[in-house]
Amino acid sequence: MTPPPGWYPDPSAPHQERWWDGTAWTEHRRAPETTGFGAAPPPPSQQQPMQYQPMQHQQPAPQQQPVPGRGKAVALTTAAAVLVAAIVTGVFVLGEDDGGPAAQAPPTTATSTGPEPVTATPTPSPTPSEPSADDPAVVEDQLNGITFPLPTGWVLPEYVTEDDVMMTTDGTYDCPGDGGVCRHGLVISRTVTANAESSPKALAQQDIEDAADDAYDRDLIGNKPFGGIESHEEVASGQVAVAGRAGYYVRWRVKTAKGPGGYVQSLVFPSTVGTESPILVRYVFDAGEDGPPLDDMDRITKGIRPVGDADTGGGVGSGIGPSS
Repeated sequence: MTPPPGWYPDPSAPHQERWWDGTAWTEHRRAPETTGFGAAPPPPSQQQPMQYQPMQHQQPAPQQQPVPGRGKAVALTTAAAVLVAAIVTGVFVLGEDDGGPAAQAPPTTATSTGPEPVTATPTPSPTPSEPSADDPAVVEDQLNGITFPLPTGWVLPEYVTEDDVMMTTDGTYDCPGDGGVCRHGLVISRTVTANAESSPKALAQQDIEDAADDAYDRDLIGNKPFGGIESHEEVASGQVAVAGRAGYYVRWRVKTAKGPGGYVQSLVFPSTVGTESPILVRYVFDAGEDGPPLDDMDRITKGIRPVGDADTGGGVGSGIGPSS
């Protein structure tokens, strides 16, 4: 956009100002004034020299007689005006240092009504805020209406044959026994429906042996990925608060014929939704340095919450913690 008429720094003499008529520079110059640039009183005469006026085709007055040689002078003057206009236009387009106000945007003051200053670089648009890296990942069990925290090193299940798996450790390895693919850790969530027993303690104590057999003895097709279980021992058990409810857990250390064996845990607590049918959570952790940290069992248990209630931590049994 061409700046409006006004006084601007003279590109050929920056110490003074020159009148810009909105199309081209005029021959009117003056010393800089303190009223700022832009719109200001025009020079005494708005008449510009012919070579700086925009090209206008005017017919001579009828009463005037052509003067010999004048037509050639007018043609030369008009050609010169076209050439000057082209030069000035090129200066505006290319932004030369010696150009008009578009190349040298004059500063403005509080009292100035001249053209607004040209911004050198555009202000970047604000980017949408991103989720905080501190927010823990959450796995949702829609059937039982609870969520689990997803610790570092754990991922959502893929290509697993076990039912109701909520998460697994990242990566797989070749099972040391009958072959197949094993994982160093599993967390499984189920609803207890085929048992008349409702006591979390009784249910956990009944389930722990089945949990150990399913994890380290025989798989679904009868193979022994770890060569079978050779022995087990109970390493921990007791009451624990889960999602504001009083639950109970039993943890075994299992030794297998092949491989380092592992830890299994059965955790049972009343559901927070529906008929409050007991929920069974099984933990399967390989032992040894390749297995997940045993603390992840307690960390996951403590982070279980009802769906839509991430802050739940109180309620029945809220003061109960895992036994060491």
